[in-house]
Amino acid sequence: MQNPNQRRIVVTGVGVVTPLGNDVGTFWNRLIAGESGVHELSIMDTTEYKIHFGGDIPDFNVEDVVDAREAKRLDRFTQFAVHAGHQAITDSGIDFTKTDCTKCGVILGSGIGGLGEIEVQIERMLTKGPDRVSPFTIPKMMVNAAGGNISITHGLKGPNYAVATACASATNAMGDALRSIRLGETDLVITGGTEAAITRMGLAAFQNMKALSSRNDEPQKASRPFDSDRDGFVMGEGAGILVFEDLEHAKARGAKIYAEVLGYGTTSDAGHITAPDAEGRGAAAAMQAAIDDAGVELTAVDYINAHGTSTPLGDKAETAAIKRVFGDHAYTTSISSTKSSLGHSLGASGGIEAVILCKSIETSTIAPTINLETPDPACDLDYTPNKSKSKDIKVAMSNSFGFGGHNACVVFGKYE
Repeated sequence: MQNPNQRRIVVTGVGVVTPLGNDVGTFWNRLIAGESGVHELSIMDTTEYKIHFGGDIPDFNVEDVVDAREAKRLDRFTQFAVHAGHQAITDSGIDFTKTDCTKCGVILGSGIGGLGEIEVQIERMLTKGPDRVSPFTIPKMMVNAAGGNISITHGLKGPNYAVATACASATNAMGDALRSIRLGETDLVITGGTEAAITRMGLAAFQNMKALSSRNDEPQKASRPFDSDRDGFVMGEGAGILVFEDLEHAKARGAKIYAEVLGYGTTSDAGHITAPDAEGRGAAAAMQAAIDDAGVELTAVDYINAHGTSTPLGDKAETAAIKRVFGDHAYTTSISSTKSSLGHSLGASGGIEAVILCKSIETSTIAPTINLETPDPACDLDYTPNKSKSKDIKVAMSNSFGFGGHNACVVFGKYE
């Protein structure tokens, strides 16, 4: 049971930038329809690369929310966060002119930060000399730039920092946001994650470590979590931003509530720098910690949004971890990997998937794992293959696991 004297935290606003849409409505409708946002890359020339596809966002325009001059001072990963953050704050209905902003924070995750800006300025230095490096380089590339810009725009004077734990970044950031509100340090935190790592260096590095799918002839079928024919993950980009708020604070202003944030757990594999623990022990420990923190029974978990990146080792390890934690209930709970539709947005993925939890709880709908055609015998759970389904969801979990052995899980519940 949760501590009855512990502050309750709810989600009052959500926003996304994704390959399936740059607003929550469009994104959600396309996701549950089983569409894919993976395609031949258009934001960079891939002629010299082995991999030519991914989940990039060619139609993104941050000038919807900031002016052109300001946009030039923001790296793409910050632009994503500012746009999704604007959506989430607007959705929440919060008026910061009537709020104690010393009790409002920003805690965001990003695995890499301004990689695009780093590349541009190194090339400029090498070809034109050090005097031509932009004075905006550091403020654009630093991983805390996304949160810093949101804080400045809205005058939020509470805790403001970045979390960088590779693909677990957004979920670790949300865990910190949960704890900050529980401790009374804040009443409201803008949280989630953002990433824009589809760059020349980013694509080259991941392809050369052989982490990516090479299915150039069928890009929309390349991300296939838990399928026997999976051959690596698909790079994606985007942001998922949420407003976490103390329940009483939210009720006092009549806020809409998407879901309650029930629990959080985080661990380390302390094993290999890139490969997961094959038996899923660290991942299982994080899931169990999140469930314990939430104070719910194992059998109460109706849905798990899996990390499910479509890598040969990762999907097996996550399946083993779910079985280790849930026992027989592993076979009856619903699971899906929405990275099958979006690709893997690294440090942003946990934020986007937390928005998915909110929408799943709100609409009683589980988005599918598309491209699951030939199930891996080692991955024998209910992964919601190819079609979304209706289900009353009272408790849902999201898993995020990152290079470095980082494991993070959050548990959301229907607000009642």
